[in-house]
Amino acid sequence: MNPLSPHTSALRRICIALAASVSALSITACGVVDGIGDSDSSATPEKGDDITVGLLLPDKDTARYAKFDEPLIKKEVATLTNNKGKVVYANAEASVAEQSRQFQKMIADKVDVILVDALDAKAIAADVQKAKDANIPVIAYDRLAQGPIDAYVSHDNELVGEVQGRAIMGELGSRAESSKVVMMNGDPGDPNTALFKKGALDELEGKVDIVEQYDTDKWSPVVAEANMGKAIEAVGVDDIAAVYAASDGLAGPVITALKAAGASRIPPVTGQDANLDAVQRIVAGDQYMTVYKPFAEEATQAARMAVFKVQGRSIEFDALTQDKVDSPTQDDIPAQLVPVIAVTQDNIEETLIQDDVYTVKEICTAEYAADCAAIGLK
Repeated sequence: MNPLSPHTSALRRICIALAASVSALSITACGVVDGIGDSDSSATPEKGDDITVGLLLPDKDTARYAKFDEPLIKKEVATLTNNKGKVVYANAEASVAEQSRQFQKMIADKVDVILVDALDAKAIAADVQKAKDANIPVIAYDRLAQGPIDAYVSHDNELVGEVQGRAIMGELGSRAESSKVVMMNGDPGDPNTALFKKGALDELEGKVDIVEQYDTDKWSPVVAEANMGKAIEAVGVDDIAAVYAASDGLAGPVITALKAAGASRIPPVTGQDANLDAVQRIVAGDQYMTVYKPFAEEATQAARMAVFKVQGRSIEFDALTQDKVDSPTQDDIPAQLVPVIAVTQDNIEETLIQDDVYTVKEICTAEYAADCAAIGLK
């Protein structure tokens, strides 16, 4: 099964090329093309504004969930329901068993729809089936859950890896062919990990010397730091030319390990999620880049999907889900894939600051004031 059809994939990449130099929140039009889809909204009866949306997020290590995703979804649900709808939120704190318990409680409590960012896409399938049996629609959020889901909203995750890989290639330049690169991949239980990795390998494989690769169970910073220590021991700290770190949460411990090993310079290290500490590392020159995945766009559209699905507003729901994706258990899942943007020292202001993700004051604390001044961020 292909995660994204060739036509849709190509279109998404065109949208990215056009959007890379402008505000991420101005690219919504790339999500609605070719008319209205044919999604079946008959799974639930029509309801009014008094609805309950269950929101299940996977961990607290990823800063964006508490700072952006949860409050943005709550705000949009309230807006769409004249402040009558509510969001019931639970965080699994990186426990698959806890997420299953939370999921089943939401089913027992008879929420109207569930938004789930699955910690383990395969393990969650049984709970998704239980929700379907209870006539509760499930929308996979950020990660493609298995089981009979009604829709999926995320980013073009293969493109995330491509953007990271291209950043490494661009920084290595003519040195690429002889450069030793370490890959710190994400959690193998996360379906996005395979897509990130594929995108990165499409850019790196055969063009650099990939000397070590690691999977990072549950995206654990502790595991990432330990694995980076192994890579340093095997390759030599000053012989590592770049590190593909799948997320900002992995980039931090990678850089910590490099510094602890006495690296004479920090090689280019990638990331994603645009966490504040990662942006500050970029300002300081420790992390090369992060992938900004417009949180407001993804969260807002997920909330809209959830409300429209429950209210039986099929035209609006279909207009939000013009993409189609496949999972190992289901074909042609209605989806919306939000474009992504690479962030380096050169474009923090026109991306993260312009989109009100952070203020200059939040980034340029006393510790980073000199670094901010050096790159003209003020």
